Amino acid sequence: MISVLTPAFNEAANLPALYRRLVATMATVGGDWEWVVVDDHSRDDTFGVLAALAADDPRVRGIRLARNSGSHVAITCGLHHVAGDAAVMMAADLQDPPETMTAMLGRWREGAQVVWAVRRVRPGESSHAGFAAAYYWVMRHVVGMKEMPSRGADYFLVDRAVIDAFRRFPERHGSVLAHLTWLGFRQAYVEYDKQPRAAGRSGWTLARKLGLVLDSVTSFTAAPLRLASMAGAGLMVLAAPVGVAGLLLLPAISGILLLVLAAVAVVGGLQLLALGLLGEYVWRGVEEARRRPQFVVEAVVGAGGRQGGAPPAGGP
Repeated sequence: MISVLTPAFNEAANLPALYRRLVATMATVGGDWEWVVVDDHSRDDTFGVLAALAADDPRVRGIRLARNSGSHVAITCGLHHVAGDAAVMMAADLQDPPETMTAMLGRWREGAQVVWAVRRVRPGESSHAGFAAAYYWVMRHVVGMKEMPSRGADYFLVDRAVIDAFRRFPERHGSVLAHLTWLGFRQAYVEYDKQPRAAGRSGWTLARKLGLVLDSVTSFTAAPLRLASMAGAGLMVLAAPVGVAGLLLLPAISGILLLVLAAVAVVGGLQLLALGLLGEYVWRGVEEARRRPQFVVEAVVGAGGRQGGAPPAGGP
């Protein structure tokens, strides 16, 4: 059985078209399947569309979150509710062609447990492409996840063994993609051309992008703290020759004052930066200690899937 997982935010206009293409694709693939759509507390009629689709097709299930929590939380919720032997995560905006699943399932049947659909092109999304390139460079070269695709992979397949392992993660912050990369297992890649968004606007704002970077970095490495410590040690080393130069130029009061002001500004800025980085780690520790549920389900439509396949409606 194959589970198709789709996070959705204000995607009422796209879901019917995606459903039709998904049905056609799965007809060629064969076998049992389900479609689990997690509505990230949309402001439009996304959940109403899901209810209509589920009423006509028992393979469709809709889960509405009680608050808008972001796509990675929606994906996490979906992975806690899918019932298949493998799950394919696919966006709702038709940028990820369902037809690519044929190649992904082929690699899975050959033995791969994680299959990344790697983007060849991102038509009409130069700003998103630039941010994505920077993000994946940081994840590969700063965090150290060399296995993560350099061009990004939002579209992926995971085996049941990977899903069960992922469900053991109790963390509230972090990137689903980074967690899956960190888990290991047998990973493979297929290439595809990302398509333009069919309708609507992306909810992937700059604030969410920056939050993802912070969550991804602080969840998997202490490199920023080490860099801040190294910068502080370097400033201490440089302080000695600067002090000597200040003594030699003592008559030139204005020059010394400017030099001191510049040094104070640099040191103060680095201290604030280091404190900010430390605060990010401390805040995430506080969030983990609170043990609040990562997501809360408001409503569910559809009853597809195997008996006992979905856990209770709530965060891990």
